[in-house]
Amino acid sequence: MKYVKLIIFDLDGTLVDSKEAIAEGINFMLTTLGLQKKSVSQIASYIGKGIDYLIKGSLGPGKEDLFEQGKAIFENYRKQFPDSSPLYPGVKEILEHFKNKKKAILTNRKREFALISLKELGILDYFDDIAGEDDAVYKKPSSCPLDRIISRFQVDKKEAIMVGDMDIDILTGKSAGIASCAVTYGIGKKEDILKVKPDFIIDDIAKLKRIVN
Repeated sequence: MKYVKLIIFDLDGTLVDSKEAIAEGINFMLTTLGLQKKSVSQIASYIGKGIDYLIKGSLGPGKEDLFEQGKAIFENYRKQFPDSSPLYPGVKEILEHFKNKKKAILTNRKREFALISLKELGILDYFDDIAGEDDAVYKKPSSCPLDRIISRFQVDKKEAIMVGDMDIDILTGKSAGIASCAVTYGIGKKEDILKVKPDFIIDDIAKLKRIVN
């Protein structure tokens, strides 16, 4: 087991099963623009690298002129319709188990949308810091947002761990010089996760108890 003072969690695909809700918003955007809907799996392949990447990927090549309009439609949809995304099994229990440790969210989602989800799911109060893609000049996999979080809590890097479901989360932890734990039940592909060699791999968030002391 590893002694840890600070746990940094990714959001989508790690704590929240948001694939379906994001796909609904994207397909609303596509149909509003007169374009064909896409499958959940197609849209999911664009999740994790920020809203611009999600919108551009979902629109597809040759639709650059629709980017700003599409982004506005998607963001308005997310504000108007409650996020029905559920927590993955065991998430609330693991947050309660680690209630005495510092915990933060590092997501490539915009902070305001992360806050909406966390409030609606009743887990916002478990976190000491929420960092979104709009909180730093550089997004994951840059170490900058993680460095800011670690600096804020004045924690030794040996006492911090990044938990996420995608290779980008693991690369962020590595670039910041902290331990990383990959979860395999989320949006990211297991083969991509294995390639970047996380320090720990779990298939159930409850198993974090076996790693973090």
